[in-house]
Amino acid sequence: MERHNRRLEVERRSIRRVSEWLWEIPAGFRADMRVPARFYASEAMLEQILADRSLEQLVNVATLPGIRSYALAMPDIHEGYGFPIGGVAAFDLDEGIISPGGIGYDINCGVRLLRSTERFAEVRGRIPALAREIYLQVPSGVGHGNRITFTPAQLDAILRGGAPEMVGFGYGSAADLVRLESGGVLDPADPAALSTHARQRGLDQLGTMGAGNHFVEIDRVSTIFDPAAAERMGLFRGQVVFQIHTGSRGLGHQVATDYIRRMNLAMPGYGIRVPDRELACVPFRSPEGQEYFRAMSAAANFAWANRQLITWELRKAWATLFSSPPPEVV
Repeated sequence: MERHNRRLEVERRSIRRVSEWLWEIPAGFRADMRVPARFYASEAMLEQILADRSLEQLVNVATLPGIRSYALAMPDIHEGYGFPIGGVAAFDLDEGIISPGGIGYDINCGVRLLRSTERFAEVRGRIPALAREIYLQVPSGVGHGNRITFTPAQLDAILRGGAPEMVGFGYGSAADLVRLESGGVLDPADPAALSTHARQRGLDQLGTMGAGNHFVEIDRVSTIFDPAAAERMGLFRGQVVFQIHTGSRGLGHQVATDYIRRMNLAMPGYGIRVPDRELACVPFRSPEGQEYFRAMSAAANFAWANRQLITWELRKAWATLFSSPPPEVV
């Protein structure tokens, strides 16, 4: 324990306080850093942050070609793959890189919030039955597929068109898309940039939750911090709401696996060396970089479509117990 505390003290001396919530490891901390590494945290969080490799990973990000201004990490910083979880970096379009490890294995993992018109106090007796019905409607767990399957041609359309394509298949409405980031679709997406294995992994996984930290959750609004924002979003105290947290499932994982392998082989040809092979990267404008960008966009569209189908499944569960309007996307 004494040795551990001494190591923390040495590492802490390398960190400069910028403001109450902002900390910086200067670019001179390591010779290969191109920009400083900054992270947001309270002082009470520092010892926990220093206990894993997250700051080392953030410093590694600061060495990547074309990075602009800072390597940043948000308050949820903890050790990840290549980048720390919570890591953010901006790169010059012409001189910068693209890194599958930076984007991650679960491409476009995200959370969708749905609001009901019901108050928890009035429906609490039906919540256990609703949870059971959602469990029946939304497949979950490692390797679990869906009863709703798509043909290869339909999957290609979804990879190109994202959530709007899923709505076109009848799983939702145009109103759902208005509140989605980028309208639920990212260009340029090209299904041909995905391996056969990646596409096969995705065929029966739309509308499924997976495992790990993914969830479909029934919540109630307990506190309103910003009344004006809550009113705009149609939220009120005591309201029953839902969160859907999942991403691109096995398809996105396979895209990352395929392109990390390819980029590790391609880097020497571009004269790129990285301090951690998990940061394998190529110039964004390179053929390999553009092909990965098209594959990544397709996987992002898969994730949006996945959350859209889960939204439809959740509404189906809702309709078995409630006659009030189905939950709406916030």
